[in-house]
Amino acid sequence: MINSFMESLVSYLWGLPLILTILTTGIYFTVKSGFFQIRYFTHIFSHTIGSVIKNKKDENKEEEIGLITPFQAVSTAIGGSVGVGNIGGVATAIATGGPGALFWLWIAASLGMIIKMVEVTLGVHYRNIDENGSPYGGPTYYMEKGLGEEKGFKYWYVFAIMFGGGIFSTFFITVQNYTVSEAVSSTFGVNLITASIIYIVFNYIMIIKGISGLGKIAGKLVPFMCLFYVGSGLFIIFSNISELPEVFGLIFEGAFNGTAAVGGFTGAAFIAVMRTGIARSVFSNEAGWGSSPMIHASAKTSHPIKQGLWGAFEVFVDTMVVCSITALVIIMSGVWNSGLTGASLTLSAFETGMGSSSRIFLATGIFLFGVTTSSGWYAYYEIILRHLMKKNITLKNKILKFFRIFYPIPGFLMVVIAVYSGMPGGTVWLLADITTAIPTFINVATILILSGKFFELLKDYKEKYIYKTKKLVNQNLVEE
Repeated sequence: MINSFMESLVSYLWGLPLILTILTTGIYFTVKSGFFQIRYFTHIFSHTIGSVIKNKKDENKEEEIGLITPFQAVSTAIGGSVGVGNIGGVATAIATGGPGALFWLWIAASLGMIIKMVEVTLGVHYRNIDENGSPYGGPTYYMEKGLGEEKGFKYWYVFAIMFGGGIFSTFFITVQNYTVSEAVSSTFGVNLITASIIYIVFNYIMIIKGISGLGKIAGKLVPFMCLFYVGSGLFIIFSNISELPEVFGLIFEGAFNGTAAVGGFTGAAFIAVMRTGIARSVFSNEAGWGSSPMIHASAKTSHPIKQGLWGAFEVFVDTMVVCSITALVIIMSGVWNSGLTGASLTLSAFETGMGSSSRIFLATGIFLFGVTTSSGWYAYYEIILRHLMKKNITLKNKILKFFRIFYPIPGFLMVVIAVYSGMPGGTVWLLADITTAIPTFINVATILILSGKFFELLKDYKEKYIYKTKKLVNQNLVEE
């Protein structure tokens, strides 16, 4: 009965109004920006990961203010978003919506690139500098400064409370510990509670030195983690490359016609496929959710749009690369309709593609994904607490110390409740969907209201870094 109620609530929260809001917002920013994430795709890459690979220094002479480097910020954000949503969440999407859910996940992600860019840009622009000279920002900050101070909206704090409350609900209702413990338990034969205890120990190691220490660890761990997982998935895909046309046929057919019942799969109507794909996309890459801007706002950058580019890159890596590989492996392996869900389905798919030994490697990967996700979210909660208590420095420091100790406990309690109450994995993901919808709706509404500021900053960035560069190139060609 409770499961039925939660399914109805999720269907309402993730019904047509919110889906249309996300799609409309993404289309609006895409069209108004001149299809920036598509037309300037190579620019995004060359000025994000390309600059790191080439070790290219910022040619701009403006002073950079920040607590961590842009790469550490995106590593922490990717660590916070590339996690169980990409492994357990995508698997659940395919298990409940069929292969067609991947198509809508792609659509949501392509629009999510510009949405995340807007969020991050506003997060950097409206950030605050604390008593130690460190910058912090995010949705609650641009609600206060953008809606409150600039727009004169007296009740901005209602938005901030609803957003902060929605984000903090994920602190108590979290799927990270459960999904990781489930994978470790089924692979190594360890009971769920023991696996959960091991998990929280690693969490403490990650967050013990706060955001700056977290950024340094994430900068080293996340790239290795992503390459490890992507490499394994690509091996399976290329080993079965002849099946790819059939797989894409299932994806596109299921996206528009729904998926008929087959094997252990119960079938899914078109709207269910669409809703599942978009919901999993938002939960995975967090575009529109308002989480990532909180860590990006602490990055060293001389222009808000520069960090916004990293936001677009983050969505691409998270969904178009990692989620796609997960989904393709699951569909290609033929186990998507086996009746399994979550991390167990992904483990089964990789085991089918690479043999039983791959299960150990993937379970290790899931463990790392989960740890970086949980520690990344610690940064988000800390930033909200910092904003809430910015006027009482003594109390703020005391609460942050307590929170750092208490942080991993609710995830452990979720595992204990699931074990002793027999709560199925699907119920845990229903809870996650509920906690995702509310802050997403509030944040998307806010960035729409503040869209004028984003376009103003984008115009300034183009004039300084895109048009200026083109003029210099043309001038050099003429001189030659």
